[in-house]
Amino acid sequence: MSHKTLVAKQLAELLGALSHPHRIRIIEELRDGEQDVNSLQLALGISHSGVSQHLMVLRANRLASERREGRHVFYHLRQPAIAGWLLKATQFLEKGTVEADELREAIDKTRKEWAASSDQSHVEVQTPTKLREASR
Repeated sequence: MSHKTLVAKQLAELLGALSHPHRIRIIEELRDGEQDVNSLQLALGISHSGVSQHLMVLRANRLASERREGRHVFYHLRQPAIAGWLLKATQFLEKGTVEADELREAIDKTRKEWAASSDQSHVEVQTPTKLREASR
């Protein structure tokens, strides 16, 4: 297998692990530190077993790890930079949907909330105005 094929395969597996909205939300919820399943369940509004299944996928793909403390299990990101990477990826959504005002507003609001939850000095958030200027 060539090195390009190997890297492409690994990236495809990573993107596959991220290919569910709840897993993306879990990564964003874990951006600022570890949480237990109950906290994630409340944040996502899905079942306890649903959260556990998504965490299993993230753990299997080395995106999340667990830490046990007595009877409680806490989850954290193995590489917290992935949360910033997802935030930055919202630029691709907006560029493809210039006419969709509702989506553009949702992206802007989500960026602000995710960026506010932690120090985002390493991630430059593109506002709709900056993106329009960049696309000219």
